[in-house]
Parts: sequence; C-alpha cells; structure tokens
Amino acid sequence: MSAPRPEVPAPLPGSVPAAPAIHLEGVTVRLGGLTVLEDVNLDVQCGEFLAVIGPSGEGKSTLLRVIAGLLRPQVGRVEVASAPALMFQDDRLLPWRTALRNVQLPHDLGAGGGLNAAEALKLVGMSDYAAYYPAQLSGGMRARVALARALAQSGDILLLDEPFAALDALVRERFNAELRHLHEKTQRTTVLVTHSIREAVHLADRVAVLRGGRVVEVLDTRGAGRISAYTDGLEAHLRGVLGAGDSTRVRVAAPAPLRLGALAPLAALLVGFVAWALAARAIGQPMLLPAPGAVWAELRGDAATYAEAAWATARVALLGALLGSLVGAVIGYALGKSRTLERFLSPFVVASQSAPIVVLAPLLITWFGFGLLPAVLVSALSALYPVMVSTIVGVRETRHTDHELFTTLHATPWQRLTRLEWPSALPVMLGGLRLALSLALIGAVVWEFVSNQSGLGFLVNQARAYYNTPRQFAAIALLVLLGVALYLAVSGLEKQIMRYRRR
Repeated sequence: MSAPRPEVPAPLPGSVPAAPAIHLEGVTVRLGGLTVLEDVNLDVQCGEFLAVIGPSGEGKSTLLRVIAGLLRPQVGRVEVASAPALMFQDDRLLPWRTALRNVQLPHDLGAGGGLNAAEALKLVGMSDYAAYYPAQLSGGMRARVALARALAQSGDILLLDEPFAALDALVRERFNAELRHLHEKTQRTTVLVTHSIREAVHLADRVAVLRGGRVVEVLDTRGAGRISAYTDGLEAHLRGVLGAGDSTRVRVAAPAPLRLGALAPLAALLVGFVAWALAARAIGQPMLLPAPGAVWAELRGDAATYAEAAWATARVALLGALLGSLVGAVIGYALGKSRTLERFLSPFVVASQSAPIVVLAPLLITWFGFGLLPAVLVSALSALYPVMVSTIVGVRETRHTDHELFTTLHATPWQRLTRLEWPSALPVMLGGLRLALSLALIGAVVWEFVSNQSGLGFLVNQARAYYNTPRQFAAIALLVLLGVALYLAVSGLEKQIMRYRRR
C-alpha cells in the first residue's frame, strides 16, 4: 500500500487564506465559432496536485493552454502566480540537440526558473543518456527528457497534458509512480490532464471533471481514496509476473555493412573511362575525340597553368556561392515568413530567373568592368534562387508544435530564428546549397566565356580557337572534378548534420 500523500494544509481560523497558484474565474474560450470552455471557475493551491479528466474534445488541453498563456479567453480572468512549464502530449524534443541540451533550452532562452539541466536529468533518471540525441532514445526516455525540460523551465507550476499517453501500460504505471514521487519531493503545483480515472485518483490531491466545457465536479482524493487494484488483487499479481516497466532501451545503430551499391559510382567511372578509350581508338581522330592518355599528358605537361586556372574559377564560384546563398537565405526567410511579401515580390523573382546569365554578363561588364566583382555577381545570381527556394520551404516546414514550445518559453524572434527555424530548415537548405554550388560554378564559367578572364572556361575557349581538343578535354575534366568535389563537400556536411536526426 502506498503511503498517503501529504495534504494541503487548511488555513487556521481567523487567518487570511493564501492566494492560489492558479485562479480561473468565469473563463470562456471560443475557437472557430465553437465554445470550448464555458464559465470555468477553478482554483489550484500552491503545492497541490490537480488532475483534470473528461471525455475527448471537451476542452482539457485547451484549459492547460489557457493557464500556460497560449490562449486568451474571450471572457473571464486567469491569474497564475508564476510562469508555468507545459509538458505536451508529444515530447517536442529538438532533434539537433542532445538530451542535455534539450533540457538546457529554457535556460538558453532565458526562461529557466527551475532546476539546472544536469539536476533535472538526474531527477528523472536520465543522467547516463545526457549525450544521446532524441533519435537514439526510446519513447519513454524521450518523455523523461521532456519532463526534465519542464522541471528546468519552472520551479513552481507544472502543467502535464497527457504526457505518457503514447507509452505502453506497464511503462506508464512506472512513470506514474515516478511522477508521484517527484511531486512529493519537489512540491510543485501540478495540473495533469488524463483520460484515466485510475491514474487521476492515484496521483492527485483533487480531481476536476470537465464535461461540455464546464467543470461539473471537483472531488477530493487525498488519503485512502488512492487504494485500488494498483496495490491489491489480480492486477498486482500480473504486474509481479511482468516485472517493472522499463523505457531505457537505446536505439544504437549497427555499423552499416559495405554494400555493392556503394561501389556503383566507381564502377560507372571505370566503365566510362573504358568506353572513352575504346571509342577514341575506334574513331581514330584525336582532333574529334582524344584518348584519355593524351588528355592526361596535356594536364601533366602544363600543370601550373591548369592549377592557376582551376583556382581562379574555384575562387569566383565559391565567393559567388557564398554571396548568393547569404542573399538567397535572407530573402527566402522573409518570403517564408510572409506570404503577402512573397506574392508582392514574386514577379521580380520570376523575372530575375527568366533572364539568362549569359545575357546579363555583358551588362555587368558595362557597369563594373572586368574585375572580380562582376564575376562574383554573375556567379551569385546563378546561386541565389535554389537557396532562396529551399529556405522558404525549410522555414515553412518548421513544426508548429515546436513554435508552440518556444512560445511557452517566451522566446524572442531572434531566438526563434537562431535556435529553431535555422536549425530546422538547415537540412533543406543544404539540398539547395548543393544545387547552388553547381550553378555558381556554371556562372563562373559563363563569365569567363563572355569576358575572356582567366579560368578554366577561358582555357576551353582558347583551346577551341586553336583546335586543341586535348586541352579542351583537360579543362572540361577539371571543371567536372571541381563540381564533384564541391558536391561531395556539401554532402559530407549534410551527412554529419543528419547523423543523429530522424530522416
């Protein structure tokens, strides 16, 4: 039999009752023309554990959102003694943060008023998994981390919106026992929404019944009211047979075996070289199709010139990709946040992409001459669009639930950008960056074609004028290798970023 919970002390005769931690008076909430809560009056005392039960769709979660400040009632008054921490039905952990850094999030945003992250993780039994990412943890472990984050956010009021509903029955029973022990230890004012009558009676000092958007009854459940089949009878025997529910299974990915598919690119490259050599031999016209050996000899014979040209092209492409990506990300973020602005600027965006770069290059020569600046501008204009579009998509795909979490943490717009939207959109933006680098390289070559400035594009033009086909092939081969190197660099960065995220 579990020991009875300490009761909330009654005020002494003649004394002034302490102000409640949560006070709702005549609260009415309408959403989409439907009345979800109507004339709700409810007080929760400091240190009290209140459970709210009722049928689905009757306003239980809405009640918690009103207390947390996420919703404003149309009618009534809401008074909360201190900023509460809301633990949602889903864990809402950020996949790019470890368990410890997820718990540190309230402190990072300046909303931490409870335990420090290490203490909170220790309190929920997750200290050994502080360095794990959410994708490596089981559902029960993620729920523990979310609870630890709520403990780090608020030291006074804890709001729990069916936090363990997705767990199996055995693990949920264990969590209930831990939650009860946690409340006895911390004495936080706690409001729990649940569909389980047994869970409500077992955990809470009082149970409020919400039906039809109204609180129809508040039942005191202190003391002996908690004794049930949890402690006696056949259920207790079955639990003994099953053992204690555990949620500490870690998802450790086994090393991926070497697959033949990984060798496919090398095999295709080898087949391509063999086909090239056979075709060159069959044609027998070096001016039309030089053999791989002739191209290699050309590269070795003038290695310094090719290295200098490759660096000139790579420098323009990298600077252009950097400038285009920065401008594209800024514009894309603004358009992603405002559909009105997107509609207003869409004609200019479409017009800028409809004009070929090769047409704009002579105009840039007229304006800026033949220096580095116009070359970088041509390359940047080529790279801007894919990053802009991927930023729009990434920003709009940031989960609404994560935005709601940041609202409860009172995050500033800058904190939302740097701690949520940018990390969330980063995988999509890297996909755009891969394309942007390729287009920036094309823009750099177009500039060299038009301006006759040094670079691999200039070598191709020069070799064509002198009918030096091996030299053309050598410059083209270096361009291909440069493009592949840039693509692989971004792919490697993306692989590292996505390593611990859900795909």
